[in-house]
Amino acid sequence: MVATRPVSAGRQQTRERIVEVAARLLGEHGAAAVTTRAVAQAAGMQAPTIYRFFEDKDALLDAVAEHVLATYVAEKALVEDGADPVAALRAGWDAHVGFGLANPAVFGLLTDPGRGARSAAAVAGLDVLRTRVHRVAAAGLLRVTERRAVELIHAAGTGAVLTLLATPPHERDPELADAMYDAVTRSILTDAPPPPPDGPTAAAVAIRAVAPTLPGLSGAERALLAEWLDRAGDDPKTGG
Repeated sequence: MVATRPVSAGRQQTRERIVEVAARLLGEHGAAAVTTRAVAQAAGMQAPTIYRFFEDKDALLDAVAEHVLATYVAEKALVEDGADPVAALRAGWDAHVGFGLANPAVFGLLTDPGRGARSAAAVAGLDVLRTRVHRVAAAGLLRVTERRAVELIHAAGTGAVLTLLATPPHERDPELADAMYDAVTRSILTDAPPPPPDGPTAAAVAIRAVAPTLPGLSGAERALLAEWLDRAGDDPKTGG
């Protein structure tokens, strides 16, 4: 989404100025307000200057969404290693919902499958979620596979934000996001540290999280163990 050829400091500053102005217009007035003429006027430059950096309006919107999301993801990634993994997961959920409600236009752009799929910042955001879920799994507190947990959390979080954004602010249910989080965590988290007497899946998922680092096993043995544990985690008879 960003030009790969080297740019001078002056060109970089001009590009950053364009993106910052466009981001302000997007936040204040929505995507329809981000026209070449409006951005150029607000940035104090001629409209043709915009086209030296961005092929069209869509390219500019991509850059704006990436800029806003990258700033958010950088802050989201700052989690202490020693923090409680479940608390960190909840903090990430709250931050995701807060970001979406505070940046409806950007969130709308990123939920477009075409744009979101090519966003480096969106990919980085999912990586942060995967890391947090992995820490929960390593603590033995996950009753489903890590992949299933990530997909459920991501889908629920995106759905909750979109539902709230589609509702007039004065009609929004302030407890909707919390209720959605509780529903998801009831399906993916164990009630206590592992291994619970009736929770073989939690134990399998916890071992799967550390399987790549187990000593005394060959690469093929680790791969086979991981395959077995993935099957156990996905087996509905064991709660996965």
